[in-house]
Amino acid sequence: MDETYIWYKHKWPKEARKKLDYPKEPLYAMLDRAAEQHGNNPYTLFEGASKTYAQIRDHADRIANFLVTRGIKKDTRVALFLPNVPHFPPIFFGALKAGATVVTCNPMYKAGELNFQLKDSGAKVVFVLDHPTFTPTCYEAIKGTEVNTVVVCSVKSFLPGAKAKLGSALGKIPKSPSYEPGITFFYDDIIKKYEPKPPKIPHDPEEVALILYTGGTTGTPKGAALKHSNLVSNVLQVYEWVNLSPEDIKDAPSKIQPEREVFIGALPWYHSYGLTLTMLMCTHLAGKLVCIPDPRAGKPPMTALLKDLQDYKGTIFCCVPALYAGVVNHPNVKNYDLRSIKVCGSGAAPLPPQLAKQFEAVTGAVLFEGYGLTETSPVTHLNPTTRKDRKFGSIGLPISDTICKIVDIETGKKELPVGQTGEIAICGPQVMKGYWNKPKETEDVFRTIDGKRFFLTGDIGHMDEEGFTIISDRKKEMINVGGLKAYPREIEDTLYEHPKIAMAAVVGIPRSKEDMGNEYVKAFVVLKKGEKATPEEILEWAKEKLAGYKRPKEVEIVETLPLSQVGKVLRRELRMKELQKKGMV
Repeated sequence: MDETYIWYKHKWPKEARKKLDYPKEPLYAMLDRAAEQHGNNPYTLFEGASKTYAQIRDHADRIANFLVTRGIKKDTRVALFLPNVPHFPPIFFGALKAGATVVTCNPMYKAGELNFQLKDSGAKVVFVLDHPTFTPTCYEAIKGTEVNTVVVCSVKSFLPGAKAKLGSALGKIPKSPSYEPGITFFYDDIIKKYEPKPPKIPHDPEEVALILYTGGTTGTPKGAALKHSNLVSNVLQVYEWVNLSPEDIKDAPSKIQPEREVFIGALPWYHSYGLTLTMLMCTHLAGKLVCIPDPRAGKPPMTALLKDLQDYKGTIFCCVPALYAGVVNHPNVKNYDLRSIKVCGSGAAPLPPQLAKQFEAVTGAVLFEGYGLTETSPVTHLNPTTRKDRKFGSIGLPISDTICKIVDIETGKKELPVGQTGEIAICGPQVMKGYWNKPKETEDVFRTIDGKRFFLTGDIGHMDEEGFTIISDRKKEMINVGGLKAYPREIEDTLYEHPKIAMAAVVGIPRSKEDMGNEYVKAFVVLKKGEKATPEEILEWAKEKLAGYKRPKEVEIVETLPLSQVGKVLRRELRMKELQKKGMV
């Protein structure tokens, strides 16, 4: 790496190497290694029961064997429509062992949203939770796709024996009302029937391991194709970066420790942030993985999360600011002992400095902000993980083997000087191969600068004199809903399906002046001539069409929408008027 890069000269962590050596191996090798070296260690923790690394590998090998019998081979796509349940790791790694490419899908999606991903990826198999909502949604979504196999996963087999029996007797274990004959298989039957003998397939680390859907830089859903090497690299890059100081945490080792850490799985694993920073990092370190399907569960909300943090003595807790705020503001937080938590990363939305300080006061942990994108596996920047060197208001410094440039917004080819605002461009081993089956869109977001391949992030910002990057605006028009990305075009396209709506425009509105980065969706709609409708009617209709975070919280019926000379809706004008109305500008 070039020692002249500005970020090396000031607060770059002394313990972190600038350049790393990466093993040329498939992603599932980290599970095999953990099982071989620490097979008896607990891996998944769920509702008081655990499975060891050896048991999870055994399940993964059986899943791989089953998939081969269903015609799965190299480059075939296998979709996971699952929350954070213990089935997720063995299915994820088992699909990779079969040679498949994994497609992770948001379990809160409606049938139409899931149908798009299954069609676009060409998935042949879907794993779904046995559930009165998720399973029927999956069956509806596979219509018109290439899916010929649905594997239904019950939580019963991962519960303690007494709880499983009692839950079955009382009818408290989630269950689908019906199952489609001919295409339906059950996880438990597969584990019983198939031997733990995965196929012997040579794997190239440069092959695509995972397709994660994102709005990219335009808002049109696209699959980011991440290679085995992208994800392996990012896990090692993040582990290299995280170093603790005894000034911050008394008696803490300098590094997070193999075998000893307890990772709290509150972030969804279908998302790159939760997948890499929690599930994959835990596997790499042979730690314990606490499976939390719904971090907001309990009365009041998030009570179950606080109990898991305390009971399992969680040490690593990566989240979005909205969840940190939920912990801090929980009315009973003082009744829980959260002092086991050591390291907390924050991303997906701006981290208010006051919130960080409040969370640290409650837990004693170190909380630091970072940055990344689905297209970068996801992490590209992290703040130093010490209170002394981190810089609130910034996304931090580029991590090992990562180059960040600020380039002109018009062409993305001209590098701008320190302090000048432009588009953030990234080069590193964690950057995706490209968008799935979209060569034009892939070409649009890459530039060759100084002989290196840079990804244009779509985020606008500048670099300060110490190499810290500060984001000031977004080229993308995505809406940040508690760390989840909602894209206006997708929501507008759905609203246009309403029989009474002639035009629709969607913008993100900050929830408060103090938390401008956390937004909700507001829709402006023009009704067809002669039609009448209320905002409440449209909001109710949207419940059946859109996942919760994408649904408008407010609908305003207007006579017209502001348009440019070429007829494009000026979303920025709508948002600015709302900000002015609320006194936020």
